Amino acid sequence: MSKTILVELSDALADAAEMAGKATVLVNARRRMPASGIAYAADLILTADHVIEREEDITVTLADSTEIKAKIAGRDAGSDLAVLKLERAAAQVAEATKSPARLGQLALVLGRPSKNGIEASLGTVSAVGGPVQTGRGGMLEKYIRTDGISYPGFSGGPLVAADGTVLGVNTSGLANGVALTIPADVAWKIADTLAKHGRVKHGYLGIRSQAVEIPDATQKMLKREQGTGLLIVSVEKDSPASKGGLMVGDILVKVADVPVFHHDELFTRLSGDVAGKSTPIEILRGGQPQTLNVLIGER
Repeated sequence: MSKTILVELSDALADAAEMAGKATVLVNARRRMPASGIAYAADLILTADHVIEREEDITVTLADSTEIKAKIAGRDAGSDLAVLKLERAAAQVAEATKSPARLGQLALVLGRPSKNGIEASLGTVSAVGGPVQTGRGGMLEKYIRTDGISYPGFSGGPLVAADGTVLGVNTSGLANGVALTIPADVAWKIADTLAKHGRVKHGYLGIRSQAVEIPDATQKMLKREQGTGLLIVSVEKDSPASKGGLMVGDILVKVADVPVFHHDELFTRLSGDVAGKSTPIEILRGGQPQTLNVLIGER
């Protein structure tokens, strides 16, 4: 008798857990129970920053029970991500998804919280959103929320699609204990920066702003549809904004060729590669588009 759809689905999810589980590791870097991590390179482990409570005597246990010493390669409290470098390359590398998470899709919350092996819970993607400010002083460009259970020790582990690819990194350290997932494309990009530079740059302009509507006629001057921008209501003395020529009354509409609709998006655009660099900022001044090159400060 042929398998039923339910059995086929069950087998597929079990296969997905087995596949992703080979790249899900145990991270022992805090006093209480260990946490989880993801091998995103053979010698690099991506995990949650808040589970790294010590900088010495860190160990990582792989899927085959091999225990390897590790050191911190980089960490970023704002995104709650950290990268550990293994003493030697040995981990089986996870495969990040090529398709973004979709609302309603089935997903497995995976963790390796003990040496007993992989644990999992099943849920659906209940929300995909962002940007959102984190409880650790950062801004998350995108996030995923599921109704799967993130058990103790699951932080740093993967959210897994039905094909076994990694949708993102799970953590309970961003939103006052609420479990969220950092999408794989965002997490991998931050991990690359941490592995290369040890930290993520966070830029600032030194302005206060509020969202305002942009009239249709002005949008035609911008040659794009952009319903809102940021009205600059104050500029700090000797700030990057002041030195770059930004003024009270300007409406900020684009940073580094990316439109900015509200303050959270500005925060996101100022993080990463633009910090410390001269960056084109498009404004409306007297209703006319104008571009200024501003040297973005670094916080």
